[in-house]
Amino acid sequence: MLPIQVAIDGPAGAGKSTVAKLVAKQLGAKYIDTGAMYRAVGWLVLNEHIDPSDEERIVHLAESLRFSLTDSGIQVNGYHLTNEIRMEKVSAIASAIATLGGVREVLVDKQRQLAGEQSVVMDGRDVGTHVLPNANIKIFLTASIDKRVERRYHELKKKGESPSLESLRKEVIRRDHNDKNRQFAPLCRAADAILLDTTEMTTKQVVNQIIQLCRTKLGGEE
Repeated sequence: MLPIQVAIDGPAGAGKSTVAKLVAKQLGAKYIDTGAMYRAVGWLVLNEHIDPSDEERIVHLAESLRFSLTDSGIQVNGYHLTNEIRMEKVSAIASAIATLGGVREVLVDKQRQLAGEQSVVMDGRDVGTHVLPNANIKIFLTASIDKRVERRYHELKKKGESPSLESLRKEVIRRDHNDKNRQFAPLCRAADAILLDTTEMTTKQVVNQIIQLCRTKLGGEE
C-alpha cells in the first residue's frame, strides 16, 4: 500500500485521539498525537515553574526537546510521560501555550519530521489546515458540548480524578475559544475535510466510517 496521511482535527472531547489510534492500527500506520506534544511541553513548563506567557523561554524549551511517540504515551528526551500530561492543570497550560505562534512553529516542524514519508494518522487542531495540508484524507470530528464534557468527565474519572461537570464545561468552552481565536493556525475545518458529528455515534462506527473513506480514497487513486 502506498503511504497515506490521515489528518483528524476537531475540538476538545470530540474523540480524536481514541479514534485516531484505532484507525492507525487498522491501517498499519504510525499514530501521531500532536496534543500530547503540547501537553508534554505544558508539563515541563509547570514543573520548571516557567511563566506560560513567556514565549521566548518556552520556544527555547520546545526546540531542545526530542519527541518519540509510543502506544502508551510520549517520550521526551528519553523520559516517558503517560497520565501526568492528562491532568487538568497540565491541559490548561497546554491550551495556553498552544496560542503562542513561536511554540506552534517549533512543534509543527517536529510533527512533520515525525510524519516523514510513512503512512500516518495524526490528530490535533490544525493538522489538515496547517501541519499536513496535503493529507490524503482529512476528517473534522465534532460533537455537542454536552457530549464532549461527558466524555472528558469519564476520561478523568478513570484516571482517579474527581472533576466537576460545571468546571469541565467552563474549561471546554475556554479551550474552544482559545483554539478558534488564536492568531497562528486556529482550529477550523479545512475546506476539503469531511465533517463527522460523533454525538450519536459509537467509537466503532466512527472508526469504520473513516476506514471506509480511506479505502475508497486509495481505491480511487489506484
